Parts: sequence; C-alpha cells; structure tokens
Amino acid sequence: MTHDFPPGFLDPTTPDPLVDLDERFVFDYTGYDDLAPGQRWSPWDDLEALMKGPEPRPDWVVTSSGAIDTELGILKTGKEADVFLVERADPHRPGSGVVMAAKRYRDTDHRTFHRAASYTEGRSMKRSRDNRALKRKSTWGRIVAAGEWATSEWGALRRLWELGVPVPYPVQIDETEIMMEWITHTVDGEVETAPRLAQVRPDRDLLRSYYEQLRDALGTMAQAGVVHGDLSPYNTLAAGDRLVVIDLPQIVDLVGNPQGMDFLLRDCANMCRWFRGRGLEVDEQELFADLMAHAF
Repeated sequence: MTHDFPPGFLDPTTPDPLVDLDERFVFDYTGYDDLAPGQRWSPWDDLEALMKGPEPRPDWVVTSSGAIDTELGILKTGKEADVFLVERADPHRPGSGVVMAAKRYRDTDHRTFHRAASYTEGRSMKRSRDNRALKRKSTWGRIVAAGEWATSEWGALRRLWELGVPVPYPVQIDETEIMMEWITHTVDGEVETAPRLAQVRPDRDLLRSYYEQLRDALGTMAQAGVVHGDLSPYNTLAAGDRLVVIDLPQIVDLVGNPQGMDFLLRDCANMCRWFRGRGLEVDEQELFADLMAHAF
C-alpha cells in the first residue's frame, strides 16, 4: 500500500538523518552578519604582500583566515590620527589572540600636520614598484595615492624594523589604518601600555642605558640616510628597560631634504635636554657630530 503525504510532511518510515550523527561533523556556524558590534573579520588574506609586515614575522602575529578583530577602545588621540586597541583572535584557536595598536589617520580635511612641506621637501617615491602600482591602480597603488602620511609611516616602520631600529613591528596597512605591535610593560603583574619617556624617572643606570639605546637607534637611522624629524620624549616609549621610537609619518631624508641636518640637530637637542633634566650630562652637539660620522 502506498501513502500520499502532504507536501513538507516527513514520511515516518524514512530514517532521520540527524539521529546518531557523528559529532565530528557537528560544528557551530558563524555567518558574516553574526559578528557582534565592534567586530570585523580580519582582512589579512585580502591584503597584498607590500601591505603586510616584513618577514620573518614575530610568532605572535595572527594570520589565520578565520580571525576576528575586536575593538577594545581608544588608546590615544592626536592631531593627525587616533590609536585604538584591537584584539585579533581565531575563535577556533583558543589562546592565540593578540592585542595590537591600530593607528587610524584622519582624512585630509581633518589632518593638521604642521610644516608638512618642510618635512616632505626632497622626498621622492624611490621605489619603482610604487610607481607601477599607481599606474596599475592596484590596491597598493590606491593606498599610495590616498594615504601619503599613512604610507610614509608604514614605509618607515618596515624599513627601520628591518634595520634593527627599536620601533613597533608593523603588522599591516589597510587604506589609512596601520596595525602595529602594542608596546607594553608590566606593573604588578598587569600588562599596561608603555609610558612615554617624558613620564618616567629611571634610575641612573637605566637612564644611561636609555641614552645608549637612543644613540644607537639614531646612528642606524643616520647611516640609512633618514631622520625622525619630530623626535622628543613624548614620542619615545619606555617599555621596561627598552626604549622604543614611535610616530614616524614625517620621517625626513637626511641628504635629500635641504633641512635634513637641521631636523637631526633639533631631534638631538630635544632628547638631550630631557636627559640633562634627569641628571645625565649629555651634549646635543657632541651627539650630532657622532651621528654625522655615521652618516658620512
């Protein structure tokens, strides 16, 4: 005998495919629209090679296709950009998450770089691949065209990291957002953002170590023909016993910029003034001469 069942009615004689289903084939599905507010999928796989940090990459960099970026809040506001904390983690790899600093430059209507022309004078697009990218209108080419200052800092971070200068590791650039290493220190067992050099009062041994680290970093940069251009105790971080240089969008060509040496001397004066104020007898002219010996 045959039975005619209404449309959509399951024949009771048909085995239920969900009964005794192997648990290895059971998983939770998260669609693109299911992310919580303040979350986004990591764009890592969609970025071109030049938009990712230099290799070899630190072990903590999360490159998983299923990683999710979660906004944790604002870290610092500035005249040209704001810095946010963002956690990147793969839900299927517990314990693999990392918190990074996301520096987001404002559009041209809301940026106020002072004396921008004096910083960029003599700066040229030396990499022919950037010129080719512009002509092809590739993703990287659009970034070069639209985000001059973000691109400048990204290039500086990549270059200085590869030279061994103590800067945050640059993870990625996506339009005018740079993801980079979050520089921290530990206080009473708690991880916190490293303070600016201007905020600390190190003992004499650490003070001397900071100065030696500064001199080595500036010497490496001078040898590579670049100057920070706006260096001060407010854009260097004291990460425990390590000094880290930050904020590099205005990086200056030491030789190509007619004011390159003036910028270098000003950087030396700004830093030496702080060290003298903490009791370390240093001289900006002596430091400047030492750095020029590295450069030529």
